[in-house]
Amino acid sequence: MQLSEVTARQKLACPACGGEAQWNPAKKALICAYCGTESPYEVQTDGEIVEHDLVAALQSIPQSARGWQDQRRPVRCQHCQAISTFTNAQQGKACDFCGSTALVAFEETGDIIRPESLLPFDVSEPAARDKLRSWYKSRFWAPNNLGGKALTDTVKGVYLPYWTFDAEVSARYTAEGGEYYQNQKGERQVRWFPVSGQVRHFFDDTLVCGSRGVHPRLVEAVEPFPTASERLKPYDPGYLSGWTVERYQLDLVAAAQRGRERMVEAIRRMCAQDIRTDTHRNLQVAPSFDRQTFKHVLLPVWLVGYRYGAKDYQVVVNGATGQVAGEYPKSWVKIALAVIAGLILLYILMSLEGS
Repeated sequence: MQLSEVTARQKLACPACGGEAQWNPAKKALICAYCGTESPYEVQTDGEIVEHDLVAALQSIPQSARGWQDQRRPVRCQHCQAISTFTNAQQGKACDFCGSTALVAFEETGDIIRPESLLPFDVSEPAARDKLRSWYKSRFWAPNNLGGKALTDTVKGVYLPYWTFDAEVSARYTAEGGEYYQNQKGERQVRWFPVSGQVRHFFDDTLVCGSRGVHPRLVEAVEPFPTASERLKPYDPGYLSGWTVERYQLDLVAAAQRGRERMVEAIRRMCAQDIRTDTHRNLQVAPSFDRQTFKHVLLPVWLVGYRYGAKDYQVVVNGATGQVAGEYPKSWVKIALAVIAGLILLYILMSLEGS
């Protein structure tokens, strides 16, 4: 299992009691978790959301764009292997991804590429809890006590690292097109003939998640995120005060390759749809890429990680859209009862047919 790294970002102090103040998306202010004091914060929103040239970036990432620019103390979770980093002012805590308290010191090497923009939370914590409770209740095959075991109230807000990729893709294709006909015996046959064509498409913000803390299929299930430039905010520590930020483990090179693979899969489907025949075979696609750009962004999710029996489970809520995806154990009692009920019903139906 690859490691994941999490960074608990800058701590902002409450002006009244000195406790940690957390950014509240609804009030657009910092709220103290201890005394409730509300304090304004000037978020720097006049920065520009930049699409970076991918080819140039892969050749050389400037040192000025690397590192968190502050000292951090990394720890590794011995249970799930996630790596979190804390400022010296922060105390060690349980792992945000699995809840384990088995944290040990970890020596980190290498500088990261800093995110330049983020998508603020639009879904509040109470709303996320309501969505989670509704999700649990709708899992028919789950154990009846799942809601209590899953500890909905332990939901945590996490910013996940994402890469977005844009590209103008042009693809020439060749294939054998087929048209159905009936022979003299009335049998359906296929008449094959060569076909070719070209498809162009501009891919805007193809998402590639750099997270290793959240299970990949859950992340994909809550996508997409509204990553248009008008929705994103320039990176500012005020938005992240009190939130957990995961450091990417899928670097730019690997993410760019994955993004390209997704574009190729999509353009291949487009080429198949462009063939106006009854069927086709031997589709060959030759894509070319132009105007390739990328962004490194932080995107919000609400996360619950819990252990049921001997297995770990996660449930994720998209912090911008409210989409929910999760894992849950199956109740073998319910499954067994359903099988028995099905067998009884089958026996009754067979008895009625035989009478």
